[in-house]
Amino acid sequence: MSDAAAPTRFGEGPLSRAAARTAGDGPVDVHSAWLPPEAFRAVGSRRALVCGAGTLVGTVRHELARACARYGGTVAWRSGPADAAPEDRTGAVDLVLALSTAAPLPAPAAEVAEECRRRHGAGALGAEGFALARTGDVTVVLAEEPAGLLHGLFHVVRLGESAFGAGRRPERHRPAVRLRMLDHWDNVDVHPVMGQVERGYAGGSIFWRDGSPRGDLTRVRDYGRLLAACGVNAVSVNNVNVHATEARLLTDRLGDVAAIADVLRPYGIRVHLSVTFAAPVVLGGLPTADPLDAGVRAWWAATTRQVYDRVPDFGGYVVKADSEGQPGPFTYGRSHADGANLLADALAPFWGVVHWRAFVYDHRQDWRDRSTDRARAAFDHFAPLDGRFRPNVVLQVKHGPMDFQAREPVSPVVAAMPATRLAVEVQVTQEYTGQQRHVCYLAPWWSELLGFAPWGDHRTVAALAAGEGGGLVGVSNVGDDPFWTGHPLAQANLYAFGRLAWDPRLDPAAVLDEWIGLTFPPGPAGGHDLVRRTLHEMMDDSWRTYERYTAPLGVGFMVRPGHHYGPDVDGYEYTPWGTYHFADRDGVGVDRTRASGTGFTGQYPQPWRDVYESLDRCPDDLLLFFHHVPYGHVLHDGSTVIQHIYDTHFAGAEEAAALRARWDRLDGLLDPGLHTRVRERLDEQVRCAEEWRDQVNAYFFRKSGVPDARGRRIP
Repeated sequence: MSDAAAPTRFGEGPLSRAAARTAGDGPVDVHSAWLPPEAFRAVGSRRALVCGAGTLVGTVRHELARACARYGGTVAWRSGPADAAPEDRTGAVDLVLALSTAAPLPAPAAEVAEECRRRHGAGALGAEGFALARTGDVTVVLAEEPAGLLHGLFHVVRLGESAFGAGRRPERHRPAVRLRMLDHWDNVDVHPVMGQVERGYAGGSIFWRDGSPRGDLTRVRDYGRLLAACGVNAVSVNNVNVHATEARLLTDRLGDVAAIADVLRPYGIRVHLSVTFAAPVVLGGLPTADPLDAGVRAWWAATTRQVYDRVPDFGGYVVKADSEGQPGPFTYGRSHADGANLLADALAPFWGVVHWRAFVYDHRQDWRDRSTDRARAAFDHFAPLDGRFRPNVVLQVKHGPMDFQAREPVSPVVAAMPATRLAVEVQVTQEYTGQQRHVCYLAPWWSELLGFAPWGDHRTVAALAAGEGGGLVGVSNVGDDPFWTGHPLAQANLYAFGRLAWDPRLDPAAVLDEWIGLTFPPGPAGGHDLVRRTLHEMMDDSWRTYERYTAPLGVGFMVRPGHHYGPDVDGYEYTPWGTYHFADRDGVGVDRTRASGTGFTGQYPQPWRDVYESLDRCPDDLLLFFHHVPYGHVLHDGSTVIQHIYDTHFAGAEEAAALRARWDRLDGLLDPGLHTRVRERLDEQVRCAEEWRDQVNAYFFRKSGVPDARGRRIP
């Protein structure tokens, strides 16, 4: 990104020129998201010293040099003992970023290193961690590995001037989760139904265009920079639904993947690739893809060796198999463990991993059969296989048992496989939460699910994902839109994913505050407090606002088939997809109890198996996910189900209108292009929320015959 003139409005910079343009292959101005030049003012106005060598240390030096050139600071680099200079020891620096191996360390860094060893022991910072301290007049970032130094720099950028204030005892910062990955559902070819990016709501792919790689990868480099600054360390660059052209990325188009890896490497981002399980047949010309066939195993071993010859730090494979038409081991009478282990064995010599997705279910269901339950499928398929996967298999489990709905319980698979490495998958792109046309800050939802304790004790979902080799994976919401995510405020979801993956204990409101402070740094126009306050008022509760005017009480879906945007209460009710609400004249909801339903509640450990089984104890916000109840059923707050539906849908539409009114207060304070884009999206959100309100309320009024107790008009 080019450095623009100093802003006159919050968030201003190159986007005013970019807002009306579509990104192309050549250099293009795009919004700087949470890394505008102003975010580097504090570090750029200091005297900095970087101690260490390697590609990532070079990135640290480059970031500081660019900031110092803008704000008048200086940066020195000492890559080894021969480079030692007197100022290293006299304290003539304000900021030291040093690898612990860069002996001799400058005095302030040596003090921090000694205290860290005394308090935490040798090796306590790990591959990506760092220590931060303020000793005397010097701020010190100390790391044991180059990746930690890069993360430490961006943490100082987050802190701004506060990093150079009062004294600070050494603080240890380490990622809680080892694998912090984004899956791109980007197609190389434009798919006739899903387009260039499947479930993408921010334009085309930043990697691919019309069957070819983008010629200029400058934007990919800037993307890697944004990801490193929020804590992401891996990216899968193509769709999990692997079509014919995408399959060839593994072999004759591997150079395209290597080019992306080269651009992302300086920011510590490892590239992964989605592959088709049928690759030995469609690419290798073999008659079978049977995972136990010796020829198949040899083909994968040889092909994987070629991948690492081109991309030495390649992360591994992502696989969707035997799901929604994708090929898999079932064709050959083999298990998912057989299929995953085949690829794991090919990757093991290179320390690669295979992310095997657990999103497997019957999508040819008979809607009249109430005994078949899509929610059960992942557990039924995978729980019996616990302990049978290779150590470098990561089972990638959607956070809920269905499909990224605005409210559903945590998947029981997360608690069912203690002998298997798990990655929990969330959807950053807002397929079922407004498609980046609606303000819907997802971090409170993710925080809630990461804090869920399947056994009712200290063992949370976050702790399980943070287990040996576990991970957190998000489906990316980025496209080639000048604002990255289409809706400028949807950038907060991408930022929050990285931050919560690094530390799931973070407060979502505090993460949002970080994003606001970086994205809209104070400018000369004044009014920064109003910007911050307004964005919190709009975004803190926006997920629940969205939930209020869409599908009620955890029942899910009720969206238009295919594109999944807007209301269609019966849209999926008589289809083979297994996404039903079973509303009739007497009641609504899915009976998933052991006593009279599908038995899904039995997949949970205690105490939740009995909590969800009980009509009295089941949380109201999941009531219709687990129970079919009469419209007159009384919720814990004293309201009936039907009145709750009316009240929440009226309230949700009113709250959407209030979002727009709050945003209007910022007219004139923000970049005009950004303000206009958000205002356009808010207009659509208000329209769509009213549509949801009217269709859902009218549907249930006509089903139940029960009028609104408050006398409001229902169409």
